[in-house]
Amino acid sequence: MSVRSIRPFEPVVKDAAENFHGMQVVYLCWDKHLMFYAPIAKMLPPTLTFGQLIDAEITPAYSRHPDFANIDWSAVQWSKDGEAFTPALDKSLRENGITHKTAIHFNTPGLNGINGSGF
Repeated sequence: MSVRSIRPFEPVVKDAAENFHGMQVVYLCWDKHLMFYAPIAKMLPPTLTFGQLIDAEITPAYSRHPDFANIDWSAVQWSKDGEAFTPALDKSLRENGITHKTAIHFNTPGLNGINGSGF
């Protein structure tokens, strides 16, 4: 059965950046560690530095994993929305080009989950 609209459809985007009162949603994912099976969504201020992101958001979120204590942060490979990038730890999320709904993945060479299982 077809449907015919009596007026133009104007979609309302409920998760637009302007609806977050100056904050932004950022997705975090630790690659090859499927004990955390999906990215974690965080609502963060764009003024947060990348170093603070690691200390205040990534560490509490992932520190229960047995591999976490072995991370060599200087060797971590980062990607932002699918593209490799090198974050400036002392710069804000905004200055690192991280905007509303950016997906940040990090890969830890040599650490591939519990006993190399990917979990």
